[in-house]
Amino acid sequence: MKLFQKELTLKPYSRGYHIITDCVIEAFPQLKEIQQGFFQVFIKHTSASLTINENADPTVRDDFEAHINIMVPENQPYYKHDYEGADDMPAHIKASLMGASVQIPVTNGKLNMGIWQGIYLCEHRNYASGRNLVLTLWGI
Repeated sequence: MKLFQKELTLKPYSRGYHIITDCVIEAFPQLKEIQQGFFQVFIKHTSASLTINENADPTVRDDFEAHINIMVPENQPYYKHDYEGADDMPAHIKASLMGASVQIPVTNGKLNMGIWQGIYLCEHRNYASGRNLVLTLWGI
């Protein structure tokens, strides 16, 4: 059994949904050492999240942003946590809905994802600095 872990700081991304699959793979060359295992990506933030979805058509990511903004609107009068702006509390709610981590099987040194799947960074803030990820890989 092999176990690897590292932290990765992503460049700042604008608000929206961004495919980071290649960035994560490039940062973790040890993937090639695992024949069968798992790769976990965890985000160390409460106002951004991760998910896996469509990696080909960018309109899917646009639709994610449009839909979640309807589900979780800004400037609601019942929000008490608004010290950092109108996008802050909605960003926390969106991050909880989407999740803080994804786990992907590894087979023959590669992420075993569907042909149309990619890892998304879901940036829920209008202005965010680079996000920090913990990448963990284990297997044989």
